[in-house]
Amino acid sequence: MTDQVVYDLQDDRWLTNRNQLTPTRKKVVLTFDDGPGRHLIRILDILAEREAPAMFFWLTRTFYEARPWERVIDEGHIIGSHSHKHQNLCKLTREQQYKQIKTSVKQLEAVTGETIRHFRPPFGQFNEETMDILEELSLLPVMWEISSYDWQLKEQPEKINDNVVSPIKDGSIILLHELPQTAAVLPDIIDEVRKKGFDFIV
Repeated sequence: MTDQVVYDLQDDRWLTNRNQLTPTRKKVVLTFDDGPGRHLIRILDILAEREAPAMFFWLTRTFYEARPWERVIDEGHIIGSHSHKHQNLCKLTREQQYKQIKTSVKQLEAVTGETIRHFRPPFGQFNEETMDILEELSLLPVMWEISSYDWQLKEQPEKINDNVVSPIKDGSIILLHELPQTAAVLPDIIDEVRKKGFDFIV
């Protein structure tokens, strides 16, 4: 199963493991894409109960001031950009890419008052124009090392747990989504990761 869930990105300009920033031992990073959505509060409740910080990569087409963004920040989580409309950046012109990324960052900062420092591209797709834009906007490019494949496992949520826990190692960045099946197994994921001697960091 490990070969299926580890994201083998060779471009070291992208952060796929937390240890690329600073050496950590027995620490991993939970990340959630495609929010903010209707399962966010449930996910935040679980993270709070288990004292586990996470990163949230949000689309600004679903983001507005009434979302519980203050709680996300107050509880020690990080908000990053996932673009505005979740379009494949490789299919856009440079101008269109810039608009997708800049619009997202600007809207997130306008509401939260926080500086947005992290970006993850929709579908994990990027090109050199993407990299130029991220450098121009001073955004840290973040991917993942372990994919949960949670979006494919609505009927088999127990496999999400296996996909995350089996290949975990120091610094692993884990890809999850704000989905009901993910929320359902999140307590088990956190517990099983800790049973293997790891804890969570952002």
